[in-house]
Amino acid sequence: MRTRSVVSLAARLLLAASFAAPVLFAALSPLEDAAEKFYNLDFNEALAIYEKAAAASPEDAEIHNHVAHTLLYRELFRNGALESEMVTGNNSFIRRAKLEVQPDVESRFNAEVEKAMAISQGRVNRNGKDTKALHALAVSYALRANYGFFVKKTWMASLSDSTKAHKLDTQVTEIDPSDYDARLLQGGYDYIIGSLPWSWRMLGMVGGFRGDKQRGINTIVEVAKKGKENRYDAEMTLCALFRREGQTTRAIPMVVELIERFPRNYLLRFELAQMYGATGQRRKAIDTLNEIARRKQENMPGFGRIPWEKIHYETGNLQFWFNDLEPALENLKKVTATPEQLKEIDLNTGVLALMRQGQIYDMQNRHSEAVKAYQQAMAFAPQAEAARESARYITNPYKRASKS
Repeated sequence: MRTRSVVSLAARLLLAASFAAPVLFAALSPLEDAAEKFYNLDFNEALAIYEKAAAASPEDAEIHNHVAHTLLYRELFRNGALESEMVTGNNSFIRRAKLEVQPDVESRFNAEVEKAMAISQGRVNRNGKDTKALHALAVSYALRANYGFFVKKTWMASLSDSTKAHKLDTQVTEIDPSDYDARLLQGGYDYIIGSLPWSWRMLGMVGGFRGDKQRGINTIVEVAKKGKENRYDAEMTLCALFRREGQTTRAIPMVVELIERFPRNYLLRFELAQMYGATGQRRKAIDTLNEIARRKQENMPGFGRIPWEKIHYETGNLQFWFNDLEPALENLKKVTATPEQLKEIDLNTGVLALMRQGQIYDMQNRHSEAVKAYQQAMAFAPQAEAARESARYITNPYKRASKS
């Protein structure tokens, strides 16, 4: 069963590994059940299934990749890093602060990746045209690149691992041109290298590869149309890319389809609300957030775990952009009013909620109150981009850019 990429819309930009999505209404095998749980954000349940499978098949590299992949994205989820604001808002995926991962989780992740690499490399050494082993090895390198990008911030090593993953999957498609699924990672790599600053792209050129954003998008579109196992991955990737490229209207139908496919993945509904907001569809955005709140209230599967603070933040943030400043401030204060509430949310949500309050105060000509909110943001998550942005507003009060 081929490894596929992740739940996150944003994280797909960083050469995620992959899962084979189960077919609708089909009886699910254990690994397909694990993938279904993974896509629906049930990471602990997915991990338990993969660990059992790894114990039963210790020489299966793909299963070891599954375990490592689930460990990593459980941490990304816990840290609030599976959010599109990483690539569309004030948070660049290059500038984002390191994530906090427990040492035992990091050790397990590294051990699973190394085990998968050793198994795959052994198979490739015996048969250089073993496409399954080549792809599994590519996934391992991509996972390690992801970990370097997100957790360790080891840019040079991550770029090197990404390049190796790209070359391996290129070998797969050279051997089997009909393997469109293997092109997903290639398209992501093409886009990332093409998006990096020139100095970073020069590092890619050392290996003879310059990257091309549009070519990367076109490749992923092709996977979405012709891929067998990676269709949903390609669609999720395109959602993030289209948002990042200001083509949000192209992403909306894909997200609607993905929500139907993975109903417990509440992040997709938050994404949809943000997309409606970004395209000026205020009523649809509010209705989407109200539907999330209803599902939370009724404790529907997957939604009971959403902190109310997250819903208040998303609602307040939407109101902020639509200039409903008083309701926005009221909702954002519900996120940060007490230390207990702040503990319910991830650092990214918390620091943005505090910064937004400061921006609202500045828009209301209440700069002394704004400064207090900015200082809270800086203290709450000092390494976050929003904290550094808040520091600038202390001496240069926030002003919303006028629309041209």
